[in-house]
Amino acid sequence: MSNISQLSPDAASCFSPFQVLVLSNGHGEDMIAVRILQELQQQENPPDIFALPLVGEGRAYQELGIPCIGSVRTMPSGGFIYMDGKQLLKDVRGGLVQLTLNQIHAVRGWVGSQKKLGNNSAILAVGDIVPLLFAFFSGGNYAFVGTAKSEYYVRDEVGLLPRKSKAARWENFSGSIYHPWERWLMSCGRCQAVFPRDALTTQILQNWSIPAIDVGNPMMDGLKPTCISASDDQEIARPLVITLLPGSRPPEAYANWKVIMSAVCALMASFSQAQILHSYSSMVFLGAIAPGLDQTILSRTIESQAWQTHGESPVPIGDPDALIFQQGNSYLVLTQQAYNDCLYWGDFAIAMAGTATEQFVGLGKPAIAIPGDGPQYNPAFAEAQSRLLGASLFLVDHPAQVPDMVEYLCQNPDRLQMIAYNGIRRMGKPGAARRIADCLNQKWC
Repeated sequence: MSNISQLSPDAASCFSPFQVLVLSNGHGEDMIAVRILQELQQQENPPDIFALPLVGEGRAYQELGIPCIGSVRTMPSGGFIYMDGKQLLKDVRGGLVQLTLNQIHAVRGWVGSQKKLGNNSAILAVGDIVPLLFAFFSGGNYAFVGTAKSEYYVRDEVGLLPRKSKAARWENFSGSIYHPWERWLMSCGRCQAVFPRDALTTQILQNWSIPAIDVGNPMMDGLKPTCISASDDQEIARPLVITLLPGSRPPEAYANWKVIMSAVCALMASFSQAQILHSYSSMVFLGAIAPGLDQTILSRTIESQAWQTHGESPVPIGDPDALIFQQGNSYLVLTQQAYNDCLYWGDFAIAMAGTATEQFVGLGKPAIAIPGDGPQYNPAFAEAQSRLLGASLFLVDHPAQVPDMVEYLCQNPDRLQMIAYNGIRRMGKPGAARRIADCLNQKWC
């Protein structure tokens, strides 16, 4: 009987599954990567998968049983160093430089060891230029899932968006939201596929012979609701459902929640005065709360506005532990387990979040955004997000302006139809993770 260890490296590789190392730089990017990896694992010849989360501890990978290589550590900024120089300084003091050097060494070491073993291998970089650079420096083949940039930040299908400052125009100084050095990394011969987040970005990148493929945005995968009412499609009196998205990062999310609850209070006052929502039986507010947040802190803000605890949710949600409150004939639900249901049931969103806002809009729904104090959801971030999402996102300066915006949307069904089309066009249809996995399987495995 032949012994594989006695075969040449090329022959040994025929017996070894393809080896994939995933690089990502943030919790949202980790989740997107995991969706793709789950689809890769369902392929006929699944690869062996390893991961290196460049930001955070990579809990999403751990839950999927994917081993992590190299050093991982949560930095003080939580990954928002690109929006705030002070946050970058905190990370440098927290050991960012040494961590980065260790991670580069780990990636190069992984690629080198796979070559010595004669294994076929490649790197999947998910996020922005940081994992893309790591993939380039690895010396191996790689593919890139670009989650951070979209041409919609600077243009729409008609042309470039008007910008107020000269500095803003530099975002597109070379003809694309992706700068020349980023495009060079994507056009390198070892870069075998690039998956931009939308069709417009794909079209622009293809002008530079970049292997860009339009398969959709994996951010829109895995959003099916757990509970759907049998009478959901019937023409019956129903409540107006507003999804509340405060973000996921403490302590910012707690401050955002107070702002959002001020908007809720203003909406309640408008509803009680019968100025709006006359065609709805009541209002239901669904608070989509990240697992890492403390619901006790959020509940104090709710109770301070005279909401009383209630026993049953007014809409079907898949969370038996949800906290439910009632005030008059309106309800407020806090859930940390029924995120998809919150997105599904919501007619509108009051949003101070990044990914969650984009996913809500991607379902064809309008979001009303209130810029906060950051470090993530600050005025600059909100303004950029409004360009990304276009007609689907409405920025207001103060919570008291939310009722007027809700009334405007309720009275303009044609605008809502256009918003539905716009959201799907900008965020894509579900199934992108599977399409990415199929493409990688064809190229690599």
